[in-house]
Amino acid sequence: MVAVPSFPPASAFFPPKRSLPAMRAAVQDCRACDLYAHATQGVFGEGGRGASLVLIGEQPGDEEDKEGRPFVGPAGRMLDRALEEAGIPRSETYVTNAVKHFRWEGMRGKKRLHKPPSQTQIVACRPWLDAELNLIAPKAIVCLGASAAKSILGSKFKITESRGKPLPSPLATWVVATFHPSAILRMPAHESREAAFAALVDDLRAAHAQSTQ
Repeated sequence: MVAVPSFPPASAFFPPKRSLPAMRAAVQDCRACDLYAHATQGVFGEGGRGASLVLIGEQPGDEEDKEGRPFVGPAGRMLDRALEEAGIPRSETYVTNAVKHFRWEGMRGKKRLHKPPSQTQIVACRPWLDAELNLIAPKAIVCLGASAAKSILGSKFKITESRGKPLPSPLATWVVATFHPSAILRMPAHESREAAFAALVDDLRAAHAQSTQ
């Protein structure tokens, strides 16, 4: 029988006094799952503690892992464009991921190829996300993609069935799931990408309107 490695809970790595800067530093030492072993660094959220709108993605990508900041790669640039079209300054949001370390397999040139986190890894990392949301106390949350949505709304959530629908959650008065920018970038047809991007903009605009009420 192959031994299954056991990991301490993420909370074991929390600082004595929680603040966004302290948690950002502490996540570098997290060993709550195996992802830390192959990542450059932990990537915590970014934005103001008083942000009323939180955007949650899946996990850092190749560029995010190298820079230590969320949404700075191709998906981040698409998110910035969507926020601009929705009339939302990124500086007024808090952007983070459900999983704080980059999971990857294989290479394409010099770029490491993204691999979705497992449900076990999403669950292991959830205390970091909960701590962020407790510190920020947002009015609205946008889950970007299926992994973020499953982290917040449960493992049975399906983007194809409930995208754009506000759903109940104790974490905010308005929680909605929409397309992840990276999923839009991977869509093969131009028309599909344009339609999905328009839906992303609409969902961001609706969430922002709720967050400012």
